[in-house]
Amino acid sequence: MDFIAAMTKEQLKNEIPEIIVGDNVRVHNRIVEGTRERIQMFEGTVIAKRGGGISETFTVRRVSYGVGVEKTFPVHSPNVAAVDITRKGEVRRSKLFYLRDRVGKASKVKEKI
Repeated sequence: MDFIAAMTKEQLKNEIPEIIVGDNVRVHNRIVEGTRERIQMFEGTVIAKRGGGISETFTVRRVSYGVGVEKTFPVHSPNVAAVDITRKGEVRRSKLFYLRDRVGKASKVKEKI
């Protein structure tokens, strides 16, 4: 094993939830403001996953005050404290970018039963 693979292997998280595109998730994001540290939650629908290993990321979208907000989180980042899956979604695509053009109830994803 080369040096880069050895360095990234020790930085991977051991327990990560099974995040699938279409799920509603609540991401606990650690934010540092000066000397203080707090955890801010971001809740929305997972619209994309990409990468693998240490560079794996997922994108979460929500509508806040009528404006769509998307954030991309690295899965293995120490700033992502926890990821809670609040609802499983039933989708047939790997990327849900079409939700950007939808408004209201049309932007909802069906729940997996």
